[in-house]
Amino acid sequence: MNKFDINSWNRKTQYEFFKDYEDPYFNLTANLEVTNLYNFCKENQISFFLACLYLAVETANEILEFRLRIIDGQVFEYKSIDIGSTVLNKDNSFSFCFFKRQASILKFDKSGKRILKKHQENTDFDSNKDMTNVIYASSIPWISFTSIKHSRDIKREKSGIPKFVFGKYFNENKYIKMPFSIEVHHALMDGFHVGKFIENFQKRINNL
Repeated sequence: MNKFDINSWNRKTQYEFFKDYEDPYFNLTANLEVTNLYNFCKENQISFFLACLYLAVETANEILEFRLRIIDGQVFEYKSIDIGSTVLNKDNSFSFCFFKRQASILKFDKSGKRILKKHQENTDFDSNKDMTNVIYASSIPWISFTSIKHSRDIKREKSGIPKFVFGKYFNENKYIKMPFSIEVHHALMDGFHVGKFIENFQKRINNL
């Protein structure tokens, strides 16, 4: 990672305004149209869950603000970020699993399935608490939610790691849609950047 020059940043004023907020995060939820993704996963026998993680982390890496973190009161830029997600254990409890980026969705699926198999054989509640070059993700495949609120440890979350949540997909007018929640640190980005992310995420799905 490299130290980021906030003095030449067009968002310096916004950063200074929000960085010391007690709770500087904001959350948005949108429905993604995932018909093409659903069909692609069926045709290629890949995990829908892993495909969502892959497309999300690749989209995030395209946008500078999603690669910025606040560490010891200074802003740093990562060249690349990975993704960690909650996974359901056999006893219906959950734990955390970490997935490194791969060159393609098929390679990510293959690698991810190995990681999940190994994790189930030796379940370890690993919160990735020492990592900042990561995005936190969760899946709630039982609920087509319209909003969500995260539990929060303000001291731990000062770095500004984004949080993604994928919900239960549903049918609407011959299309398959999926609720997607995104929570980000307002000192590091605004609604414009979240909107850009959603737009690019949808394009990636459509272009599979």
